[in-house]
Amino acid sequence: MIHTVYCFNKTFDSELLDAAQAIREGLAKVLVYYYPLAGRVAMNEKNRFIINCTGEGALFVEAKADCTMEEINDFMKPDCVGLGKLVYDINGVQNPPLLVAQVTKFKCGGFSLGLSVDHIAVDGISAMEFVNSWGEITRGLPISNPPFLDRTLLKAQIPPSVKFSHTLEHIIDMSNTMALLKEETLVNRSFVFRLEKLEQLKKEAMEDGVLKKCTNFETLTAFMWRAQTKSLRLHPDQQVRVLFTVDGRSKLHPPLPKGYFGNAAMLMSCQSSAREILDNPLSLTIQKIQEKIKMVTDDYIRSGIDFFEEQHERKPLTYTIFLNAWSRLAFHSADFGWGEPIYSGPLHVAKNMALFLPHGKERKDINLLLGLPASAMKIFEELIDI
Repeated sequence: MIHTVYCFNKTFDSELLDAAQAIREGLAKVLVYYYPLAGRVAMNEKNRFIINCTGEGALFVEAKADCTMEEINDFMKPDCVGLGKLVYDINGVQNPPLLVAQVTKFKCGGFSLGLSVDHIAVDGISAMEFVNSWGEITRGLPISNPPFLDRTLLKAQIPPSVKFSHTLEHIIDMSNTMALLKEETLVNRSFVFRLEKLEQLKKEAMEDGVLKKCTNFETLTAFMWRAQTKSLRLHPDQQVRVLFTVDGRSKLHPPLPKGYFGNAAMLMSCQSSAREILDNPLSLTIQKIQEKIKMVTDDYIRSGIDFFEEQHERKPLTYTIFLNAWSRLAFHSADFGWGEPIYSGPLHVAKNMALFLPHGKERKDINLLLGLPASAMKIFEELIDI
């Protein structure tokens, strides 16, 4: 599930339409266009997940908080007290909806919108486009980017043609870090990388001539991966891995139509030993990440679709960082009639996850959120030094 929270200040008069009512009515209208989200997940004859467009609808919840937004604490903290109550929990529900929405009103007059969307239905880009369309229709505007719902564009080939390796190697725990995770408290922190710091990191990474150019995403991913590897004090031969997604919409031939609604992101794996990461310059780690991104072509995506159509095995993902780069998604632009949210972001960050969020007035800075064992976090903070 994708769990997100949007918080809005009080910027309206009490005479105007109630926020919860307006957003609920907007949801009913936008689901006409995004009707797969009103369906339910089922299994097909190959034991694969499918979406039945049953029209059973989404779940909408209204709530009141006996506090102000300020009392919740700092929204940007990944372990912020109170955020968990802003998204309705449907754990244990049989035949659950694909979309759950909760509007919570605060004593200060502000309100939040907490969303839970099944990842089976959408990737991050589709989720963002849905929320922005929802905002438009709630404001009485036509949808500027209607969804394209034909998912047969990404169906498996007959016969399947797997031309590349898509398996994830099982990583052996040579460093006994799993015990550390059990013994120590997981500490969540956020680190803001200003645009100036990002430019400095890129400049330093290119000084040795290995790279001609590098992006903020590539550089910060390598920098974070290196710092995390060092902070965990791993065995030099310990294999470590970072997983990240690459949007396949523009990589396909022809590209997917604008507004394609579904999952079009390829999960890419970059793996190395702790020694390779720490003993080599940052430029080589960035280069490894760039090589993985360049692999995402039409042939690679089609091969991956065919592979995962038949592959059901899930291996334990030890020494793996899941990186979600929300810094490239415009969740902050969601406007239901009360302006852009003062905060938009995830509900929580899991122990093996790192998250990039846009930060600052112009959204050019990046806020890195991640969790580490207490002893490792202390070292990580010193290495980051921002």
